[in-house]
Amino acid sequence: MARERFAPDFDPDCGDTALTSARQDVVIGRWQGLRELLRATGADWEVRGHRVRMLAEACADRSAVEMWLAAEPDSADALVLRAATETSRVFRLAIAAGRGVPVEQRRLDSAVRACLAAAEAAPDDPTPWVSLISVARLYPAGVRRGELARWWDELYRRDPYSGEGHLQVLHYYSARWHGTHGLMYDFAREAAGAAPEGSPLPVLVQYARVEEYRYALDAAGGDRGAVGLGHFGHDGAVSDVRRTWQRWISARPPGPVTPAELRDVSCLAHAACLAGVRDVAAELLRLLGRRATRTPWSYTGDPARQILRWRKELGVG
Repeated sequence: MARERFAPDFDPDCGDTALTSARQDVVIGRWQGLRELLRATGADWEVRGHRVRMLAEACADRSAVEMWLAAEPDSADALVLRAATETSRVFRLAIAAGRGVPVEQRRLDSAVRACLAAAEAAPDDPTPWVSLISVARLYPAGVRRGELARWWDELYRRDPYSGEGHLQVLHYYSARWHGTHGLMYDFAREAAGAAPEGSPLPVLVQYARVEEYRYALDAAGGDRGAVGLGHFGHDGAVSDVRRTWQRWISARPPGPVTPAELRDVSCLAHAACLAGVRDVAAELLRLLGRRATRTPWSYTGDPARQILRWRKELGVG
């Protein structure tokens, strides 16, 4: 029998079958699946955040969340999802307009109001504060330092080790948005150093390196050849990969990669491959199996081809 050809699985739901079912409900115009999924998720903030983000993407060009709110206007879960959906919608507007073209302030202000309404309806939930910090990036000059600090404090009080919350602040502080490379790396390293062993927060340093690469790529007009990949392979990058592996993956409870952590593991695998840390890269690719996310691989080439090449080169079956 011929051996089955390996192909990465870029499932947008990262293997979360309950999420896939709810997203299918959105497609056929039902909102009840959204309610059932978020109710069942409860206060597992990592899983809830992942599911809300994915549902928001599905709801952004449909009316499912509005239908839910029409039926249950006081539902905290519905208000949280609407906030994330409005956030997704304004980012889509920004992408459609093109880099450097601002989204209308009224749309941004409307998204902020949706986030604040969700935060009031779900006072223990960090998810609306993550959405707020995301929207802050789209204001042409950012938001006032005190305002961002207040939103961050609210998020931190509810979930001090929120991976998505830290990632959104990192994006905000990056040179591509409202900060500098130095500010971004300082934030990433401080968060990584303060995180308990087994927390994925050390991978923020790898996300920062991707952000720096994207900044250089933008400056080069998207010409990957002009930028090169040496950015990922210097001694500092190698040390950072090993440090993240030791503080996170080595201390992480054994078991398969969960849907909520798949993106982070993929980011570290990408960094390990490009840094030439072969032992770490091979272990991460084995841990991932077929499962993969397109980013950050898509920034450095075709995701599937890169993953297949590295698996072959590293002897990962």
